[in-house]
Amino acid sequence: MKKESLAGTVNEISITEFEDVKIGNADDISGGTGCTVLLFDQGAPAGLDVRGGGPASRESELLKPMAAAEIIHAILLSGGSAFGLDAAGGVMKYLEDHDIGFDVGVTKVPLVCQSCLFDLTVANCRARPNQALGYQACANAQNNNYQDGCHGAGTGATVGKLHGMDCCMKSGIGSYAVQIGELKVGAVVAVNALGDIYDWKTGQKIAGLLGTDGRTFLDTEDEMCKSYEVVSNKFVGNTTLGVILTNAGFSKSALCKIAGMAHDGYARSIRPVHTTADGDSIYAVSLGAVSADQDMVGTLAARVMAEAICRAVRNADSAYGYPSVKDLI
Repeated sequence: MKKESLAGTVNEISITEFEDVKIGNADDISGGTGCTVLLFDQGAPAGLDVRGGGPASRESELLKPMAAAEIIHAILLSGGSAFGLDAAGGVMKYLEDHDIGFDVGVTKVPLVCQSCLFDLTVANCRARPNQALGYQACANAQNNNYQDGCHGAGTGATVGKLHGMDCCMKSGIGSYAVQIGELKVGAVVAVNALGDIYDWKTGQKIAGLLGTDGRTFLDTEDEMCKSYEVVSNKFVGNTTLGVILTNAGFSKSALCKIAGMAHDGYARSIRPVHTTADGDSIYAVSLGAVSADQDMVGTLAARVMAEAICRAVRNADSAYGYPSVKDLI
């Protein structure tokens, strides 16, 4: 295993090495959109923290500490903006077909939470994740077909969009996970940000708003600060969606706090972040019963999230006319 110094010696692991979760991508390449699903066949406690001003989500009320549901059966990240919420129906059908869900006597009702990002301007605005694509993502999860880059929910992801799509860069979905002793903490994130992307370790900008030459960076924060005049039609094609996985045992309320701490990872790697033009959301899921300090796991969650964001843009390929980091290098 590769060794890194991260508050001590840790082992880097694959996001697919977590037990009790299967992760699958399904892509609509021609349409420029897709789905990434995380399946919890036995159910898992989960929390959610939404910091962006424009989320598109389904069943998020289930994850509030006072809601009765103690576990959920899947999280779906997708493109399609609010149109993409239809894809969760395919996830529910797949789980019901496989006898997974909350037993109500006559059938089992799967509890599926979903968040969508805006990718309608990338290729075909009429191509949206639907029930068939959601079902396919579940089938693909059985083979753990997840990979970083322009796949799943990251198929149509872009970053650096303050001045519109003509000046942005291609992004994707990324992951990063570590293990310390028995404890595992990892992140999956589809990066579709209004802002620029920075390497959290060096402070170097690695992707974002481009100048008119299509190769050099502008600074989104500096561009925003050129005027404080109210913008009535601000570009709203954004939203970064993340999931923290851990095998530590936590309650729903503790997971909501961990998800909130993981947003520090967004802030380290995305500037600006959590604007009204973003729907930035992070889920946190407990997959085991390892005893671990909540604050330590939350701190580690922010670090793995920051690195997963970097990997999302570094693993992206140029597509739909938008350059990637690989091209600029």
